[in-house]
Amino acid sequence: MSVQTERIVYTVEEAAERLGVGRTLVYALVRSGDIESIAIGRLRRIPCDALDDFVARLRALASSPGDSGDSGIG
Repeated sequence: MSVQTERIVYTVEEAAERLGVGRTLVYALVRSGDIESIAIGRLRRIPCDALDDFVARLRALASSPGDSGDSGIG
């Protein structure tokens, strides 16, 4: 019997892969607070929904009226 478990956190590297960006950029976004992260002991992890929230904020900024297209994030 196989139990399917859903991931609830990503490593920075996994988050970068999911977003299609580099690891350094994800670290910068975490440092600036644009992407939420949590500490588990000495490890830094990114909740899965934090990536969804980040992308939703980018989409909202991109679709706001009068926006020049520069989100200011990252």
